[in-house]
Amino acid sequence: MCLLPCQGDRLSRAQRVIYKQSNLGFHEADHMTQPRPAPDPAGHVSDAVRGNWVDHRAPSWARPYLRLSRADRPIGTWLLLLPCWWGLLLAMVADGQARWFDLWIFAGCGLGAFLMRGAGCTWNDITDRHIDGKVARTASRPIPSGQVSAKGALLWVVAQCLVALAILLTFPPMAILLGVVSLLPVAIYPFAKRFTWWPQVFLGIAFNWGALLGWTAHSGSLGWPAVILYLAGMAWTLFYDTIYAHQDKEDDALIGVKSTARLFGDDRTPAWLARFLVATVALMGLAVVLAAPRGEILQLVLLAGGPWAMGWHMMWQLRRLNVTDNDGLLRLFRSNRDAGLLPVLFFATALVA
Repeated sequence: MCLLPCQGDRLSRAQRVIYKQSNLGFHEADHMTQPRPAPDPAGHVSDAVRGNWVDHRAPSWARPYLRLSRADRPIGTWLLLLPCWWGLLLAMVADGQARWFDLWIFAGCGLGAFLMRGAGCTWNDITDRHIDGKVARTASRPIPSGQVSAKGALLWVVAQCLVALAILLTFPPMAILLGVVSLLPVAIYPFAKRFTWWPQVFLGIAFNWGALLGWTAHSGSLGWPAVILYLAGMAWTLFYDTIYAHQDKEDDALIGVKSTARLFGDDRTPAWLARFLVATVALMGLAVVLAAPRGEILQLVLLAGGPWAMGWHMMWQLRRLNVTDNDGLLRLFRSNRDAGLLPVLFFATALVA
């Protein structure tokens, strides 16, 4: 049985989906879904990197909790961390100061990104536990597969947040305040896909907060370059998470979950990604111009190399985009670690120039 390719409001819907079993209790018989896959006896998560350290080296008792934190999939930690490093390095270039404490900010952002990404993913899995079991890609996650209870997962969220708070308290007061406020978008994001076609905006608000925090941790106050850099990161998130969301669009259509991938459809996605690319490069370029020391032409050129190189990487992704190839979509999504590292390289070079 096939669904029509679009509905009355022009939003795309899943195609070529075979209904295997009805689930009258989830959306009151409005949707039908495929049967839930059998759990992997070893607890492996279907979209984790094969051969990852969690599955092979972590103690068996810790594996379900590390999987909740996505420790077996480090790309999310990178995507949360990189805006922190952008903000920190741009602030250091702006005032021309590099202190020993900045090394701790650099490391503390890394530890904090690992912990808060883990806490956010665990919270996401708690709120989505009734949805994840009905989606092929997520049914093997620890909660729907029965490896961890919702109560145990909630305790794990608290533990990760407390350790992250201990790190945050070593930062200046304004950075501490920003760090605490960041919990609000983290808490809201998992529910966004239920009420808006743009949940990626909420992800961008949460995932790029580090641009504000990294700048403020160094300078002690917030500045316009950090705000513009934050907006650039949000555009980047819309780019890479729309690519990611195309993996689930058929299951999402069946269970009523919204995303930009479903909103744009296969045909309009490349044009929208091109817009996000332009916005990312333009906003990051503006942040660079505002932050660059006056009269330092070499530093300005090196700083501008960050958005320039990142834009070319995003263009490379766009040219290789095939929204029907899930393996290819995942590879493109993961390649954004390299895209985000390019500004880090250029900003660091400008700092020592």
